[in-house]
Amino acid sequence: MAFDIALPTRPTGASQAALDLYEAVLADHLRYIGDPVRRLRKAVEDSPGFTMGHVFLGYLHAAGTDAATIPAARAYHAAAAALPANDREAGHVAALGAMVTGRYREAAAALAKVSAAYPRDVLALQIGQLLDFLTGDRITLRDRIARARPHWAADMPGYHAVLGLYAFGLEETGDYAAAEAAGREAVAMEPSNSWAQHAVAHVLEMQDRREDGVAWMREDVDRWTADSYFAIHNWWHLALFHLGLDDTVGALELLDGPIWGDRSDLAYDMVDASALLWRLHLRDVPVGDRWAPLAEQWAAAVSESTYAFNDAHAAMAFAATGRRDDLAALIEAQDRAIAGPGDNAEMVRLVGRPLVEGLAAYGEGNWRGAIAALGRTKDVDHRFGGSHAQRDVIDLTLIAAAERAGDRGLAERFRAERAAKR
Repeated sequence: MAFDIALPTRPTGASQAALDLYEAVLADHLRYIGDPVRRLRKAVEDSPGFTMGHVFLGYLHAAGTDAATIPAARAYHAAAAALPANDREAGHVAALGAMVTGRYREAAAALAKVSAAYPRDVLALQIGQLLDFLTGDRITLRDRIARARPHWAADMPGYHAVLGLYAFGLEETGDYAAAEAAGREAVAMEPSNSWAQHAVAHVLEMQDRREDGVAWMREDVDRWTADSYFAIHNWWHLALFHLGLDDTVGALELLDGPIWGDRSDLAYDMVDASALLWRLHLRDVPVGDRWAPLAEQWAAAVSESTYAFNDAHAAMAFAATGRRDDLAALIEAQDRAIAGPGDNAEMVRLVGRPLVEGLAAYGEGNWRGAIAALGRTKDVDHRFGGSHAQRDVIDLTLIAAAERAGDRGLAERFRAERAAKR
């Protein structure tokens, strides 16, 4: 097999044409480029019994944490579960089954078993690390890849992706020098590896190397944007660098252009738009009517709480626009989530709910209420996923609330804590 990094020697139910298409899609997905759903649908149309074709499609629909795409992910899982599978494929089917029912940690554990037996299964590594990210398990985010690395070599197809995954794991565990080196090496090997590009951006963000960050992202924009469905998040990182340099005009231009100019309704993209607008809101930067359409989209997206991290970013839009009814509806949805199954119940209880309450209080000018609610998340905020750079918005909000409350001493303590984290 020309690209033997994800499938067993004899993949179940695949014609050679379907397998070739699958492997081409996987090679692109490691760089987050192309149109994977359309092409994989062609593979399963050619070979309806292709177990991993259905699984891969299920992963793509479940990975974005969008409530609207979960029914399709469940359908792909049902199709895969009804087909024959060898032991590696069965591990993937089990992982997808847990994933589509919100049991992310169980899914991550299932893929860890696949990786232990098949450390060169790069799809298991990639989706496994995504699940570690969604659950805030930064140690496994690194070690899942570290355990597999001895089985890889630089001349193997897909090695650049493993190196990029490892770079992000190193960054999230604070080994910034090693993370930067690994990320830059991965990009040198495969310039279109936007995940590795993003890992280096995280290092530069955490080290407050803003000028270096702008230079890194603008050095060759085409390499990480061309045909990439991860480009919006990388544009967001560039916007953070501009914001860190107090270039709010540049940050807004990026928001109006590549970040949310098309007003994507995908949760990941809406998160980036909310996260940037809220940071500007904390600085009292006028943003015109930019919040309103985003709040409208969030109102439709979080009628049910499926992922607490998304809830918090919806709450930013509602709080900034004074949409109290939407905040109340979101809290009711969170109540249902807390009483329901899956990992989101704990995420909401520990982090999501106090964040929504704190953001709502901030929106109403109740600075002390915001500090009290957000403060409850300080030691557990990683439990609802996201990266250090994304969760930094919690500390920024605490600092802003303390300043507005006139408590300079508390604001300085929050700044010191934030500096220590970074």
